[in-house]
Amino acid sequence: MSWLRALRETARSGLTVERRRLAPVVAARGALGLALVVGFSLAFFGPAVAASSAFGAFQAAIATFQRSWRPRPTLALASGGSLAVSTFLGYLTGAHTVLFLALLVLWTFLSGLAWAAGPTAGIIASSNVAIMLVTVTLPTSVATAAGHAAMIFTGGVVQAALVVLLPVRPWGAQRDALADALAAEADYARRLRHDPVASFDPVPLMTARSAAAVTPWQARRRPVELHGPRRLAERIRPVLASLADPAVGAPAEGPQRDRVRELLAAAGEVLDAAAHAIRHGGPVRLPPAAVAALRTPDTGTILSDRSHRVALRLAALLGDVVETAEPRTETAGPEPAHPSAPRARPTLLRLLPLVVARMRAEVRPGSAILRHALRVSAVTAAGYLLGLVLPFGHGYWAPMTSVMVMRPDFSQTYSRSVARFGGTLVGVGLASAVVQTAHPGTYLSAGLAVLCAFGMYLLMKTGYAVSQVCVAAYVVFLLGMEGSGAAQTVRDRVLLTLLGGLLAMLSYAVYPAWETPRLRGRLADWLTTSGRYAAAVAARYADPAGPGSPDVREALLSARAARVAWHDALGRATHEPVRHRGLSHAAAEGAGHAIAEFGRAAMLLEAHLPEPGAPPLPAAADLAEALREATERGAQAVRERRVPAWDDLRETVAAWDTEVTDPLLRKAARLLLAALDDLSAALAEA
Repeated sequence: MSWLRALRETARSGLTVERRRLAPVVAARGALGLALVVGFSLAFFGPAVAASSAFGAFQAAIATFQRSWRPRPTLALASGGSLAVSTFLGYLTGAHTVLFLALLVLWTFLSGLAWAAGPTAGIIASSNVAIMLVTVTLPTSVATAAGHAAMIFTGGVVQAALVVLLPVRPWGAQRDALADALAAEADYARRLRHDPVASFDPVPLMTARSAAAVTPWQARRRPVELHGPRRLAERIRPVLASLADPAVGAPAEGPQRDRVRELLAAAGEVLDAAAHAIRHGGPVRLPPAAVAALRTPDTGTILSDRSHRVALRLAALLGDVVETAEPRTETAGPEPAHPSAPRARPTLLRLLPLVVARMRAEVRPGSAILRHALRVSAVTAAGYLLGLVLPFGHGYWAPMTSVMVMRPDFSQTYSRSVARFGGTLVGVGLASAVVQTAHPGTYLSAGLAVLCAFGMYLLMKTGYAVSQVCVAAYVVFLLGMEGSGAAQTVRDRVLLTLLGGLLAMLSYAVYPAWETPRLRGRLADWLTTSGRYAAAVAARYADPAGPGSPDVREALLSARAARVAWHDALGRATHEPVRHRGLSHAAAEGAGHAIAEFGRAAMLLEAHLPEPGAPPLPAAADLAEALREATERGAQAVRERRVPAWDDLRETVAAWDTEVTDPLLRKAARLLLAALDDLSAALAEA
């Protein structure tokens, strides 16, 4: 993609406004916390302290909106506390340009590395640096700086308290994640009726798994219906695929296929009913027709023995889903159908060493996170120095813009830069016009700032440009309440914002971290993990009483993570203004489809894993070892831009055909080999 086209596409995405379901009650709660903090600070401490505390409450509320499965009060407290520390340290060095610049570079570098811990940590850390640039200009002494820091933390405490005292749809994010997973399974069942080899996107299941991890505080309060259905949904997916696939199930046409379509439709309706009940916390209302279809007694006379066993297993799993999805009065205890200990999520204090370890792991050559940290710290320092030199006053608008828009990847940085400039242009223009014409007093400016904050909380999910209109107006009204920046014109603020955005965009062009050259590595990782998953499944046939499904489960999770990493990287590379570097778009699409088919064939084998007491199949051990070795060699060939060959695996599969009598196992092995041949064919055209 050319630079001109890339800039056009990223600008369009940055200015896009999406139609999303709004959460006015949650937005009103955040604005209420801000209003309480500002009103109290104005009444007892004055406008300067009110401005500092307002930034703390504003940022703490934004933290509660981030995509995180941690308790919202914890996020608010962490945001308020970290911003208070940043502001106090910033003020201690603020009188000495060199010292403050050194602190700014260090703080920005650490905020860039914080993206290693996830987007929530990265966004909070970046926002802390941006707000610190403003708040350090408000205090006048060390004592007042400490007071400002205390009030900033108080703002976080107030927002955390409101989340506890005024809960809005408790466990709503976890309910939505689990409901989305079940709804994805329902959609998969319906698509299998028309396309027996339809693909399945595991992201909803991965999201639900992440949401299922809880802290000790959450474990004591989690509703019982959120305990079990996710694991059942994981088990239903291979059963659905096995029932639908003509290679191992019912024929493509005829009475058996008609009955399979009926069962798949009924499964979709049952899963949808369970998803609706979990999302809204109500009882499961099953469609009578779906229940009747699953209980039809003549299914056994129509389907073959293998398909009938799969149909019975599907009905049993759906019954467990319905049972566990029913709401209960108690909020803690073992899972009703499948008791197991909840997945533990570390507390923030125990998480800190893990975050530090992740950040240290990114300090290595070739790390995109390290390049982002170096890039954002250099740009912020340059913006701060330019703000001091330029005759605009309050030059923090430039570095504040840079640190807020910069992200580890190209497309987000450029799209957010354009959106930030457009939103600031509109927001600053409107707010400055109000200030210049109406001359609002302290309390009216505070009220307008709270109103802008409410608009930001309400619209932040609809698009970055829209939210920046509200943020820019919020900053103008808040500083106008204190009298700071009253002499700064609209032109000055807009030009400084444009400067910050241009510095951010220029930095990525000078010191990029393109995803395109790493695509082959991502594809090789996916192939390796998929091969280990298939080998783990095959090994279970060789030793049914061996380690058991945990090995298969861990291998499956690794393959899913590699798949998501590949698709994310492919999506980012699509918008980069660089050549494909040996892997064209068509080759990447074909290779991804081939590895997905390889994983689907392994899933069909997993759907029929033998019970622990079943007789072992010694030939499966040879197949497992051949799959592992072949995919590892193939992955190395992909990294080295060679076309992988599968001769050794082909010989093993040929021997497997003569030693194994079960048609399902023979067909699945041939499907695995065929998928790898398709991978080689796709890479040969790269």
